[in-house]
Amino acid sequence: MKGTMKVAVMNGIGKMGYTTRPIPTPKEDEVLVKLEYVGICGSDMHYYETGAIGNYVVKPPFVLGHEPGGTVVEVGSAVKHLKVGDRVALEPGKTCGHCKFCREGKYNLCPDVVFFATPPVDGVFQEYVAHEANLCFKLPDNVSTMEGALIEPLAVGFHAANQGGAHAGQTAVVMGAGCIGLVSMMALKAEGVSRVYVVDIMQKRLDKALELGADGVINSREKDAVQTILDLTDGLGCDLVIETAGTEITTRQAIEMAQKGANIVLVGYSKSGEMTLPMSLALDKELTFKTVFRYRHIYPMAIDAVASGKINLKGIVTNIFDFDDIQNAMDKSISDKANIVKAVVKIAEETKV
Repeated sequence: MKGTMKVAVMNGIGKMGYTTRPIPTPKEDEVLVKLEYVGICGSDMHYYETGAIGNYVVKPPFVLGHEPGGTVVEVGSAVKHLKVGDRVALEPGKTCGHCKFCREGKYNLCPDVVFFATPPVDGVFQEYVAHEANLCFKLPDNVSTMEGALIEPLAVGFHAANQGGAHAGQTAVVMGAGCIGLVSMMALKAEGVSRVYVVDIMQKRLDKALELGADGVINSREKDAVQTILDLTDGLGCDLVIETAGTEITTRQAIEMAQKGANIVLVGYSKSGEMTLPMSLALDKELTFKTVFRYRHIYPMAIDAVASGKINLKGIVTNIFDFDDIQNAMDKSISDKANIVKAVVKIAEETKV
């Protein structure tokens, strides 16, 4: 496809703008996707607000956005499983395929991954992208491309649930009711966990958790979260905690509310990167700690969970911004976190099936 496309670029901290670039030409193993929705992730906001995450430093002009859904408009010569008109969710990380981690199936740990919107790799706040066809997953007719964009964060939730060994009969707690907390809660419910409680300090987010299927919520501004979980479990504590808030206090609470032999899955990144934790208590309880870095082999499972009605993915979206309103979309996502649980950018009209 010849021509140019509109691209939203970060021109500096807190500054968005637009430029025009050529529409990319797909390689033989790629497809060209017309993007329709792209989610705004916490990492996008962090880059926009501070200009860096750890060693990944933004050099403007930089394109944010790594949660895309859209429609195939051109197919590379070697691609057999997709055709023009297919609606797809795009997994944003291209891995090398031959390192130790890729060979072991742990491709999310590939040291040479090329991941959308991770400097210096541009993201997808733009009208078109050429992407490896094997990383483009066809959506069933009853799954929209907006939901397709949200498969990316949902994959994190499923990976967290899997890392924690989630199963029926358990009582689990999710610390944090932001987007990743909510998708983790929904993944736990989809995998059969009997009771899932969500802890946060923002009541509107807790209300959203209840709306999406949490068995109970705890506003830790108003109640002692640890004591409440102990009361709900006859003093035993919970079987599994997924920590998504990334704070020292919530991680300490996770250790305190977990029963002996429980699993704790750490998902949230702390701002400082360091915490002081009650490790003597963790040792006494023989807790197992797992961590999460993105996801692996999850997209088909996540898409099926949405298609079958096990997960109400549209339900996490609180705000939809037009592509022409990208500055406001980023500013509001940062300044109004109490009300905006998950925002998406509508790049183009959705293709109907």
